[in-house]
Amino acid sequence: MSLQKIYLYLLINCIYSPSLFAQFSQPIPVPNLQQGITIDGNLNESQWQQAQSFQLNVVTSPFENTTPPVQTEVKIFEDNDTLYLAFDAKDVDISKLHAFYVDRDQIWDHDLVGIKLDPFNDNRIAYQFFVNPFGIQADAIENEMTGDESDNWDAIWQSAGQVLTDSYQVEMAIPLRVLNFPESKKEKTWGAEFIRYYPRKDSLEISNRKIDRNNSCNLCQLGDISGFKNAKQGQNLAIVPTLVLGTARNRDPQNNLDWQSTNNQEIGLDVKWGITPEISFQGTINPDFSQVESDVAQLSINNTFALYFDEKRPFFLENSDYFSGYEDLVYSRNVNAPDYGLKMTGRIDKQTFGLFIANDANTSIIVPGNISSQVANIAEESINLAARYRYDISNNLSIGFTSTLRDSDNYHNYVNALDAKYQITEQDVLRIQLLNSDTLYPTDLYKDFCYNNCQTNTDYSETALRLQKNHNFSDNAYRLTYTHEQRNWFSNVTVESTGADFRTDLGFGSFADNNKIIVGGGYDWFSENSWWNRIRIDGDWDISHNDNNELLEKEAELYLSVHGQNQSYWEFGLLHRDSVGLRDDPSVLSIRDNTTLFTEDVVSIFFETRLISSFYANFYSSYGDQIDFDNNRLGTQFQFNPQVTWDIGKHLQLNLRHTYKKLDIEQDNLFVANLTDLRVTYQFDQKQFLRIILVFSDINRNQDLYLYHSVDNKQKYLGSQLLYSYKLNPLTKFFIGYSDSAEQNELVSSLTSHEQSIFMKFSYAWLN
Repeated sequence: MSLQKIYLYLLINCIYSPSLFAQFSQPIPVPNLQQGITIDGNLNESQWQQAQSFQLNVVTSPFENTTPPVQTEVKIFEDNDTLYLAFDAKDVDISKLHAFYVDRDQIWDHDLVGIKLDPFNDNRIAYQFFVNPFGIQADAIENEMTGDESDNWDAIWQSAGQVLTDSYQVEMAIPLRVLNFPESKKEKTWGAEFIRYYPRKDSLEISNRKIDRNNSCNLCQLGDISGFKNAKQGQNLAIVPTLVLGTARNRDPQNNLDWQSTNNQEIGLDVKWGITPEISFQGTINPDFSQVESDVAQLSINNTFALYFDEKRPFFLENSDYFSGYEDLVYSRNVNAPDYGLKMTGRIDKQTFGLFIANDANTSIIVPGNISSQVANIAEESINLAARYRYDISNNLSIGFTSTLRDSDNYHNYVNALDAKYQITEQDVLRIQLLNSDTLYPTDLYKDFCYNNCQTNTDYSETALRLQKNHNFSDNAYRLTYTHEQRNWFSNVTVESTGADFRTDLGFGSFADNNKIIVGGGYDWFSENSWWNRIRIDGDWDISHNDNNELLEKEAELYLSVHGQNQSYWEFGLLHRDSVGLRDDPSVLSIRDNTTLFTEDVVSIFFETRLISSFYANFYSSYGDQIDFDNNRLGTQFQFNPQVTWDIGKHLQLNLRHTYKKLDIEQDNLFVANLTDLRVTYQFDQKQFLRIILVFSDINRNQDLYLYHSVDNKQKYLGSQLLYSYKLNPLTKFFIGYSDSAEQNELVSSLTSHEQSIFMKFSYAWLN
């Protein structure tokens, strides 16, 4: 082949293949300028005139590499210790700017500018730093291995913004010590993408890079920046003493109205240390591991499995992505009340590792099953440990090993898992995980889940049977997933097996004795000049059996979704499911001839929109058949879940969630349940807010329709919290709050307080 033909071939492919274009494009040079600047949102320092400058000129979502309607200029330089960024974001109508004063990491639907940064340039993990026009920060980690983006990670960096007549300007200063990267005296090339989010009729993602929708790997398509020849991280040491003061009182209104008071005064210490540029250490002594803000309320009625709640405690959130594998084996909220915690994480060349250990004064575990799961409490102190190691053999193949341990006097659970991810092509990915566990339960723990100490067959529950072990036991599990994803269609196949005696007690392992096959896929249509920009039809079929090959569930789902203007999204769903109910004889685990197979047909709809900048709304609704798990029969359920977020001015936000659920049996209401979660926040500035939280639930049951056990006719609960927060940075912060809980039932005629508390928490970070 002649040189002319080779040149023509490369030119054509660079034009028509974005992935090849990315491969041959030149890195953006990052100049080294030795004098610092003031981060105030003004771009008037001389350094910005010497900085590297370029435009964001491509819309990558929801459209495909089109020209943006607004101009965005980016400036960048570094000074060996800090990466400096500036954005000048023009706007055709600045009055339509969607930005408000909110708490850190709560800006993801705002006008934003920022960077994705992969210092190892190996397409595995990218740091994200974004800022809204008022300088409010959000940072996150994107994990290509798991496909997750998590803003649990918090770094200390500077930002400022100001709104002008026809644009907004943002300055960012990111200390290199908050990043993990290999130090050397050579020029470095890091993966990077510069992004502006522009939410108007369509929510546009504007980038400096074209994307290839036929490539399922997002981080593989980052561009490059080069420089940082003398970049260093320093010691990166933070010593953070903490002080917690609180007083609480509680009572049982059903028996006694007298209050019992308790006081809490705790002094603790947290340490964060960058041992090397690649390895980080965290330690905590006598920590207050309670979370400050109440969880988002969930309705638990006619539900047979344990509820999942997000982790909010800083020690467990920091670098949590280092423990993520194909299937997460670490659900840190299982560790409730530790006296200490140690964590070490790092990346060296092609190796990534994480290790944490903490004790727990009382041990809570999820006891899994194939029809139900429940939480059991063991009144023993336990040691909890998780270790994760991953080796990247190449850019396409990674293998990992995870080991978890929970151990006390009369209980243990050890889990070992091997996993691998293979990027076969740009469109095809294979993931495999093999697991083994060894477990020992306290001998009499099963009796906590029996009626009348399991003296008769009808006294048992599935949880009691799963716990009824007189010696340690072990079992295996595996999971295999193949996915194909390209521009207009995708497909996936998953085969997974969880043995009857397999346990992942440090993870959120709700299922055991369950073997499932899932086959799914979908097709996308795109439009760039219509009221809609994407229409998708997708669905899947799955079937589950227990270890004895007895059918548990067979399900088919079909969905039609539409992305439209005004940031709207519609999804219509149809579900057909054959599923077993409760066991007729609860003293045995068999399914065949011991359960009824019910057929459920359900229709659902989800809708969300932002008609105006300050008002967001969505709702989910479903109607159809539903198993009544209390009475083992089929009923008809209607569910409606609306949510509203209203920004009143630039500082005040109202967030309202409601759940309405009704289950009918032969035209009569078995229950009607309402749950409301209201949060009103006044954000004074970047650092401080005042928040009021009200959670109210109201459940009414028809006692005559409950066949096997008695229930309260009425149950009401009201929880309230007043919280003031001041955050100088993610480590230096002050909280003070008051909370109250009240209940009403058949024995308590009106809402009566049963728990009240006042608390204060202060932490201060000394940085080096």
